[in-house]
Amino acid sequence: MHVLRHRDYRLYLCGRFFAAMSQQMLAVAIGWYLYDLTGNPLALGYAGLATFVPIALLTLPGGDVSDRYDRRKILAGAHLGLAACAGLLVYLTAVRTATPWPFYAVLVLAGTARAFSAPAVQSFAPFLVPRGQFAESVAWSSSANRVATIIGPALGGVIYLLGPQAAFASCLLQSILVAVAMIAIRTRVPPAEEKGSTAFSRAVAGLRYVRRQPVVFGAITLDLFAVTLGSITALLPVYAHDVLDVGPGGLGVLRSSLAVGAVITALALAALPQQRLPHAGRGMFIGVAVFGAAILVFGVSKSFALSVAALAIMGAADMISVWVRSTVVQLATPDDMRGRVSAVHTLFIGTSNELGDFRAGAFAAWLGALPAVLAGGVCTLLVTALWARYFPELRRIDRLAEVKARRI
Repeated sequence: MHVLRHRDYRLYLCGRFFAAMSQQMLAVAIGWYLYDLTGNPLALGYAGLATFVPIALLTLPGGDVSDRYDRRKILAGAHLGLAACAGLLVYLTAVRTATPWPFYAVLVLAGTARAFSAPAVQSFAPFLVPRGQFAESVAWSSSANRVATIIGPALGGVIYLLGPQAAFASCLLQSILVAVAMIAIRTRVPPAEEKGSTAFSRAVAGLRYVRRQPVVFGAITLDLFAVTLGSITALLPVYAHDVLDVGPGGLGVLRSSLAVGAVITALALAALPQQRLPHAGRGMFIGVAVFGAAILVFGVSKSFALSVAALAIMGAADMISVWVRSTVVQLATPDDMRGRVSAVHTLFIGTSNELGDFRAGAFAAWLGALPAVLAGGVCTLLVTALWARYFPELRRIDRLAEVKARRI
């Protein structure tokens, strides 16, 4: 049976699609609003930092919660919280708030909701499809996310032309749809039971497991350092405004172009039989290296078409890394620890995006946008070379279906 014929997986996929749509539209709207309000790229860095702090502090507890409680209810509650955040942003823009700190406060609340939703949504997927179809399900989930990141930024940029309130109101409606989809899933996951354990010890167990599994640890930390040091997403408003002069609609196209190559790659991965996809570990390293090289091209480009092409290549290369990493982390983890290991995964990957945005904004304010982007590309290539050397187990992974969970 095809993976899309599973009812609960279809609901899950729809939920992830609209969640990604909402997040992308929010990123375009808040980025343009804050930069237009302040004219300072550091404001974009602070926006990333505001989301990063609650994710950093609460993701590990969120993973423990997802192992012990109904993931459907956790996800529904988190997305209702995100709907409330979007409602607050509608209000702040409607009253023409002239200072950025209330927006940062709302982003802190949004980061809190994401800290509980991300471990739950990642650890839920393996229970919705048979093990043999999980790699395929990852490709379809990634495709849905990337399609949303194509449509979301472009649509967000267009809707923003009607006013920022319209963009944030659309995020509110989508978050409510996600909450409904998640609570409609019928699959129940038995809670993990560890008698005599504390919340702290359970969280530490997830960290310990990741640290003692070279394949999992290498896959997660490769992305952590590559994205933290190489992320340029926060600087797209600067390039759209000051370098390419394409306005909020052009900003939406730039953000969407990251997903174009990713969607094509993900759909190809989903369509190909898994037995025809050997050398997955090596492919992951090649993908990260191409990602770093494309950053350098984007940094020096003054052509809108070339910038779009460079971002599309970045998206395609990143999708290979995402597909391998996400599949390895879930298949190499025992069922009763998936929430906590997913929390570690989310903490590293999620915070790398937000911390990478802060790094990019701070470097751009200090050195300028071009040096900040070029430094990111060079650092990504260096990280790839170091990890290929020090994590040979990850590099040698062949077919993903052969990855097994191990106890420590």
